[in-house]
Amino acid sequence: MEQKITIQTDYIPLGQFLKLADLIQTGGMAKWFLSEHEVYINGELDQRRGRKLRAGDRIDIPGAGSFIIVGS
Repeated sequence: MEQKITIQTDYIPLGQFLKLADLIQTGGMAKWFLSEHEVYINGELDQRRGRKLRAGDRIDIPGAGSFIIVGS
C-alpha cells in the first residue's frame, strides 16, 4: 500500500521528501540514506538528493515502502 505525502509547494526536493516521509531524522542524513537504499522515482532509479518531486510522482523504496506525492 502506498502512502500519500502532501506538499504545499510546486515541488519538494528528494532529500526533504525523505524527512517528510519519516525515513530519515534530519536533512543531513539524506546523502547517507541515498547511498544505502535504491530509490525509484516513476520507475527510474535516482539518487540525486535535489531531485524535484512534483504532485503525481511515485516513489518506491524497496524495504521502506511506496509513496505518492499529492498537491494540496
